[in-house]
Amino acid sequence: MNTSRLLGLLGVLLLPAAHAAPFNFDQQSYRQDVQTLASDEFEGRGPLSHGEKLTVDYLEKAYKSMGLAPGFGDSYRQSVPIAKISADQSMELKIGDMVFHNGDEFTARTEQVQPKVSLKDNDVVFVGYGINAPEYHWNDYANIDVKGKTVILLVNDPGFATQDPQVFKGNAMTYYGRWTYKYEEAARQGAKAVFIVHETAPAAYGWNVVQNSNTNAKYTLVDDNKNSSHIGVMGWVQHKVAQKIFNAAGLDYDQLKLTAAKPGFKSMALNLKANLKIDNTIELATSYNVAGLLPGTTQADEWLVMHAHWDHLGKTSHNGETRIYNGAVDNASGVAGVLQLARHFKGLKGDDAPKRSMLFSAFTAEETGLIGAQYFAEHPPVPTKQLVSFLNIDGMNVGKGVDYILRYGEGVSELESYLDKAAKAQGRRVKADPRPQNGLMFRSDHFALAKQGVPGLMFMSLGDTDPDYIAHKYHQGADDYDPNWDLGGVSQDLALISDILTQLANNDDWPKWLEASDFKKRRAQDGL
Repeated sequence: MNTSRLLGLLGVLLLPAAHAAPFNFDQQSYRQDVQTLASDEFEGRGPLSHGEKLTVDYLEKAYKSMGLAPGFGDSYRQSVPIAKISADQSMELKIGDMVFHNGDEFTARTEQVQPKVSLKDNDVVFVGYGINAPEYHWNDYANIDVKGKTVILLVNDPGFATQDPQVFKGNAMTYYGRWTYKYEEAARQGAKAVFIVHETAPAAYGWNVVQNSNTNAKYTLVDDNKNSSHIGVMGWVQHKVAQKIFNAAGLDYDQLKLTAAKPGFKSMALNLKANLKIDNTIELATSYNVAGLLPGTTQADEWLVMHAHWDHLGKTSHNGETRIYNGAVDNASGVAGVLQLARHFKGLKGDDAPKRSMLFSAFTAEETGLIGAQYFAEHPPVPTKQLVSFLNIDGMNVGKGVDYILRYGEGVSELESYLDKAAKAQGRRVKADPRPQNGLMFRSDHFALAKQGVPGLMFMSLGDTDPDYIAHKYHQGADDYDPNWDLGGVSQDLALISDILTQLANNDDWPKWLEASDFKKRRAQDGL
C-alpha cells in the first residue's frame, strides 16, 4: 500500500463514526421494481422510445411517492438534447477488391448529424494502437499524416499486449485503451474514419456485443456544429477481416500487431482504398435524466450523488424478428437498488437524518457513451465543487451473498478507504478487480463525473459472481428478470453502500484523489 493511500485510510478511520440506522432490504419492492423496469412492456428502456417514457414516468412517480424534492430545480427531469441516428444496415465496406458485410464482418456508424457520410477511394493507414500519450512517451501518430484518411487500429493498449507492468499499466487497461478515446484521438488527428480491430481478449467482450451495440439506433449529444469535429465513421472490424485486409497489403496482421506493442513502432500506409456509404435517419429530440433530492439538515449545500443509469439497448428488428434487450441486471437491478437506498435515507428522522444533501439519480444513454452523465457533468444542478462524491451502481449481484466486494482501481481516491472500512464491518474482504484489462473504471457514468474532478466509486458484479453472464447475457436478449434470483448479494451490497453513504452524509470529509491525474488537477481547480 502506498503512503498516500495509507494516510487516507488512517484519516477515515480517525473520523468520528456516524450513527448508522440499520438498512432493511425490502425484497418484495426490489423485485417489483426490477420486474417492471425489465419487462417487455418497457421495451428495453431505449432512449427516445416509448420505453423511455414509461421508465422516466415510473422513476418520477417513485421519487414523488417517497417525498423527495425535485433534483433539478423545480423538476425531477433534466432535459438532455440528443440526436438519434439510425444508419441503414444494408451498407457494405469495400477495401481494395474485398467486400465486407455489415454486422457479421464490420460495423459502422457516425455521430455527425448528417444524412449521409461516405468514404470514396479513401486511403487506408495502420496506426498501431492509435495512442498519443506523452506521459508514457508514446505517439502512434508521430510519423504519419492521417488527415482525411481511414485509420485501422488495435483495441486496448500496449500494456495488455505485453503484460509488462513497465509498459503503460501492464495488464490493467488505461483510458488510452478504450474505444471512446481512440475515436476522439483520431478525430483530433484529422482522420475521417476509424476501424478498431476486434479481438475478444483485449476487448473484454465478444463480437456479438459489438454487433448488438452498433447495428441499431445510436444516440449522441449535439454541439453547435452538428458534431462535425467528431470522427466521420466510427467502425469495428472482425479479427479475420483485419487479417484479410493486411494480407491484401502484403502484410501479416498478427505479426504486425506484436510489433505495434513495442516502442519505436512506426505507423504505415496500407496502399489500399476504402469505400463506404452510411445513410442515416436522424431524429433530434430530448431524453431525460431523472433525480430526486433529499436536502441535508445542516450541510445542505454539500451534495452526495447515488446513481444508476436507467437505459438499456431497447428493441431491434432484424429479418422480421423483433428482439427486446430488457437489461434486467444491466441495469434495472442498479436502478432498483438506488430506489431502495432512497427509501431508506428518506425514512430517517431526527438525528439520523443526513446532514448533507443526497441526490438519487438515473441518467439516460449510458450504453451509447455515457451521454446523460456527460450532460449532467457539464450542466450539474449545483457547481461540481459542491459535489462530495458520486457513487454508481452498474449491475448488482442478484445471486447469493459473497465474502468479498470488488474494488475498481487501486490508489485512485480516498473513497477506497471507505470501501475498506464498510467491507470490514460486514466481515468481508475487498477484492481487486479480477479483470483490470477490461477497463471497467472508464465504462460507466461515474467516469463522466471523474473528468470533472468528482471522485467516485463503482459497484458492479457483471461476470464475477455469474461467470455465464458476459458470454450469454451481457447486452443480449437473455438479460431478463428471474423470479428465482436469490438476491442475497443485493441485500449485502446495498447495506455496504448504505454504510458508506451514512459516513459521507454526516462528516466533514471531502475525499481526495490520490493518483496524479487530470481528475486530480480538475478538482484542484475547484479548490478541493
